[in-house]
Amino acid sequence: MTVDTMSARDHMALAERWGAHDSVPFPVVLSHGEGAWIHDTEGRRYLDFHGGYSATNFGHRHPVLVAAAKAQLDRLTLSTRAFHHDHFGPFCQELAELTGTEKVLLSNSGGEAVDTAVKIARKWAYRVKGVPDGAAEVIVAGANFHGRTTTIVSFSTNAAHRAGFGPFTPGFKVVPYGDIDALRAAITDNTAAVLLESIQGEAGIIVPPKGYLAEVRDLCDDTNTLLVADEVQCGLARAGTTLAMDHEGIRADLYTLGKSLGGGLVPVSAVVGRADVLGVITPGDHGSTFGGNPLACAVGRAAVRLLATGEFQERSRELGAYLHSRLNELDGVTEVRGRGLWAGVQLDEERVAGRRVTEALAERGLLCKEARGHLRVAPPLVVTHEEIDLGVSIIADVLS
Repeated sequence: MTVDTMSARDHMALAERWGAHDSVPFPVVLSHGEGAWIHDTEGRRYLDFHGGYSATNFGHRHPVLVAAAKAQLDRLTLSTRAFHHDHFGPFCQELAELTGTEKVLLSNSGGEAVDTAVKIARKWAYRVKGVPDGAAEVIVAGANFHGRTTTIVSFSTNAAHRAGFGPFTPGFKVVPYGDIDALRAAITDNTAAVLLESIQGEAGIIVPPKGYLAEVRDLCDDTNTLLVADEVQCGLARAGTTLAMDHEGIRADLYTLGKSLGGGLVPVSAVVGRADVLGVITPGDHGSTFGGNPLACAVGRAAVRLLATGEFQERSRELGAYLHSRLNELDGVTEVRGRGLWAGVQLDEERVAGRRVTEALAERGLLCKEARGHLRVAPPLVVTHEEIDLGVSIIADVLS
């Protein structure tokens, strides 16, 4: 039996039998995709309003990214950081120039980038700020999602992410997202950093109150505290600007990036930011066998070149405004939150059925994801007006 001759039922049975139960996938078996569309093994085609949690911002199999990957596969795929390779330096430079930052530390996943940023902030606190060894604190926001490593779930407020995984890493304080007074009260002389999503994703695409991030920036400046912006999901054009924090006209000291940085082809993530902050990391402090590998850098460079034109930021702004306006027209929708081509669609209580809603959407040819009583809508940035109309009409059909 080959992959091509197996039925969807066969694939799902093998996954159930041999795969660890770390998720509950929809009852479809995807096989290939292009642009904003994905096909399954049964010959059905689905419009993608999920976007791989922002990993497929450029759509499925973008030809520029696929060409970069194919070319590099014929040259060199892994060398580790024990040696230089010919894409590493250029990728770091191009990513720093795109994001307006000074230094780049490459890794693989968003969670790894966040873990790395926490390590950097703590070492900076000890070496630069003068916090007593072992006393550094990092302040985070409630309803956050930064990944699922042991350290990260230590400061999650989602009970499902924590249950059964203690003891937890100390050194974190949690305050409500958007509450500047609570943040001000939590900061002490031992605070190394404030770690926030510029827009909260898994919490329901929560945009912070106007002026909040600027107040956080001022508070960090006044207390010699680092501001770390997690833009793994909301960054790199998803919210309509290169970095979501650009909407507020302020800069973080460190940013964590990932997802679409690998073009939906390979895992690529990074911590980017101030040279003096990233400069506390010295050889031997940190490492990653696959971080910054030649294949990842080649694809990452191609992704950065696509973003450098500004086309995807503009598409996200224009098509995002259209998407939001169409979603706001739907009966049963009480609120549409977000920026760019990213929307949290809140349903009235009678319509909230979570998984049942998204399964009904999939049955009608639309892939979407639910979270915390809302629909999470994030089509690839290559989506068209006509495809948005089609997706919204399917949502309207299900809600009716």
